[in-house]
Amino acid sequence: MAEVKADLKKMKGISEKDQRMLADAETLMGPDPSELGFIKNVFRGNMREEMVFPYPEQDAEQTARCDQLIAELDEYMRNEHPAIQIDQEQEIPRWVIDRLFSMGVMGMTISREHGGLGMGVTSYVRVLEKIGEFCGSTAVLVSAHQSIGCKAVMLFGNEEQKQRWLPRLAKDWVSAFCLSEPNAGCDAGGQESHCELTEDGEHYILNGEKKWATSGAISGLFTVMAKQKMEDGKEKVTALVCTPEMEGVDIFSKNRSKCGIRGTWQARIRFKNVRVPKANLLHKEGKGLKVALTCLNYGRCTLSAGMLGSAHRCMDQSIKWSRTRYQFQRPLSEFDLMQQRIANMASLCYAMDAMLYMTTGFLDRHDEDIMVETAICKTFCSEMGWRVVNDAVQIMGGESYMTENEVERAFRDSRINLIVEGANEVMQAFVFGYGGKSLAEQMVGVQERLLWNAEEGFGANVGRIFKSMTDMRVMSLAAPLGLELFLGLKKAAPKITKVHPSLSGPASRIAWLIREHSHQFKIASKINKEKILERQTVQARVGDVGIYVHAMVCTLSKLDQQIRAGHDGPDFDRDKAAAMHFFEMAEEWIQDRWRGIHKNTDESMRKAAAAAIAHNDTLPTNRFVVPERSPVATGQGRTPDQTSIKQFPGDGYQPRTGKQLTEQAHEHHAS
Repeated sequence: MAEVKADLKKMKGISEKDQRMLADAETLMGPDPSELGFIKNVFRGNMREEMVFPYPEQDAEQTARCDQLIAELDEYMRNEHPAIQIDQEQEIPRWVIDRLFSMGVMGMTISREHGGLGMGVTSYVRVLEKIGEFCGSTAVLVSAHQSIGCKAVMLFGNEEQKQRWLPRLAKDWVSAFCLSEPNAGCDAGGQESHCELTEDGEHYILNGEKKWATSGAISGLFTVMAKQKMEDGKEKVTALVCTPEMEGVDIFSKNRSKCGIRGTWQARIRFKNVRVPKANLLHKEGKGLKVALTCLNYGRCTLSAGMLGSAHRCMDQSIKWSRTRYQFQRPLSEFDLMQQRIANMASLCYAMDAMLYMTTGFLDRHDEDIMVETAICKTFCSEMGWRVVNDAVQIMGGESYMTENEVERAFRDSRINLIVEGANEVMQAFVFGYGGKSLAEQMVGVQERLLWNAEEGFGANVGRIFKSMTDMRVMSLAAPLGLELFLGLKKAAPKITKVHPSLSGPASRIAWLIREHSHQFKIASKINKEKILERQTVQARVGDVGIYVHAMVCTLSKLDQQIRAGHDGPDFDRDKAAAMHFFEMAEEWIQDRWRGIHKNTDESMRKAAAAAIAHNDTLPTNRFVVPERSPVATGQGRTPDQTSIKQFPGDGYQPRTGKQLTEQAHEHHAS
C-alpha cells in the first residue's frame, strides 16, 4: 500500500530560499532507505527493540586480536610517544607514523588480503579511544587516514583500485580526504571544484582548491570531490583519486598554527588542469556525495572515540587530584560542588561509551539507515566530552592550566570536535530534519488531502476532501493525528521488554519519553507551521531531545548487558551509579527543551541579535578578519599578522622504499 506523504518543498507558504534548501538537501542525501533506522522510528514514537537489544558485542577471536594490539599500543603510548613534543613542535615525526604503520594501526580495517589487519569498526574505534587518551593530534592523524582518507577506496574502489592502492595505504602511505573548500564547509554540496571528461574519455581535467585536508602535505593519495556536469545538464559531485606527483597539483600551504591538535597538518591544495586518469574514478560519476557522506559516518565515530579516550583520561586524572588536593583541611572530593562535577563526568563518560559502541555495532552489522545515528554520536560525544574535560580543568584549578599538564592539552585539543565533521549546530538541525522527515511528510500529506485550500475552487476542495475521507489509508492516519493535535489524546507508549527486570523503571520512563518526543515534534510543527524550516532554535530543541533519548537507550542497553553478564566490583558499581544518574540528568534536559517549545526567549533573542548586527555593520570592515572568499567583503578585511607564527614550508610527500623505512626505524631505535 502506498504511503500517505507529501513533498515538503511544495508546502503552502514555504519561501523560495527554503524550497532550494530542501531540494539541495534531497540531492545531498539521496533517496530514502528502504527501512527506517532506529532514530527515525523514535521520531514516529516507535521503539525498535531488536535494533538496540542486546547491546552489540564482537566475536571472541577479533576481541582477542584487538586486546593484543591495544596492549602493545598502550605500552608505546605511555613510554615512547612524544605527545608533548608533538604539541610544542606542531608536527608528528615521521618515525611515529612509521611506528603506527608497523604495529598495524594505520591499516587495521584494511583487509588482510590487501595488507591490513582486517578488523571491524568496533576494534578500530577501541584503538582510536586508546590513542585519544594520550594524544589528540595522533588520534586525528589516524582517524583522517583510515576513516575518511582511504575508507573511500575500501568501500567504493573496484578490485583493481584496491589492489593498486590499499597495500601502500596499509604499510606506508598516509591518505587525505579533500572535501572542504574556502566556500564549502558544512555545505558539502556547495563544491566549487570542477572536473570534466576529456573528449577521448581517458582523463578528467580537475580544477579547484581544497582546504583543511588533514595530512595533505604528507599524503601519498587524495580522495577529491569535485562537481561534474552530467548528461542531463545538472551538476553533481564526482569522487576522484589523485596523487601528489600529478602535474598541476600544488600543495601551497602545508599547515597553519592552531589552538589544538597542533601536531596535525591541514593542507591547502590547488588543482590546476590536473589530468586524472579515468581509472581513478571512485564509484560512479555524480555519486561523489554518497562516497563522502558514507565515509563521514565512519569519521564521526572515530572523532567520538578520540574524544572519549581524552575524556576518560581527564576524568581519572581530575578525580585523583580531588582525592589528593586538600583545602580547608579536607580533600576537594568532599565538597558537594566537586562531587557534582565528578558525578557528571562519570555519567557522561558512561553514556558516551554506550552510544559510541552502539553506533559501531550498527556499522559492523551494516545497517542501512544510520546517518542520523552517526550524526548523533558525533554531536553527543563532542559536546559531552568537552564538558567532561572542562569539569576536569575546573576541579584541578590553576594546575590544570599549566602547559606540561595533559589536561591543558586535552582542553585545547577537544574544542575542535564541536566544529569539525559537521558543526554541532548543523547536526542539531540535521537530527531534527532528517530524523523527523518521514513523519513530517506523512503529516503534511494528511493535511494536503483533508484541509481546505484557499487556492483551489469550491468543487475541487469538496471533491478532494470527500475522496480522502473515504480512503481508509488516509483516515487511519488522520483520525489519530487529529485526536492527538487537537484533543491531546496520544497513542500508547511503546514497550521496552528486552531488559533485565531490575531496569524496568528506567525502561518505562524511556518508553514514555519516546512517545512524548514524537508528540512534541508534532506540536512544534503545528505551532510553527512552515516557519519551522527557518527557526533553528526550535529545530535544535527537538533535535536535542532525539539525541538525549538515544543516549538514554544506549545507556540502558549497555547497563543491561553488564547486569546479565554478572559484572560486579568497584568498576560496575561506578558504571551503574553513573548510568542511573545519567537517566536523571538526561530527562531533566529533555523537560527543559520541551518547555522551550512553548515558552522561550526567541523573539527577544532575534531583536537583540538584529540590534547587535546593525551596530556591527557600522564598524569598518578593514579592522576585522573576514572570509577570504566572502561574496560581500572579499579583500576588504584585515590581514592577520603571521610574522611571529611558525610557518610550515615542508618538502612535500617523498615516497619511501622498504629499505628507507627499515633504515629509519633502525636509526630511531638506536637513538
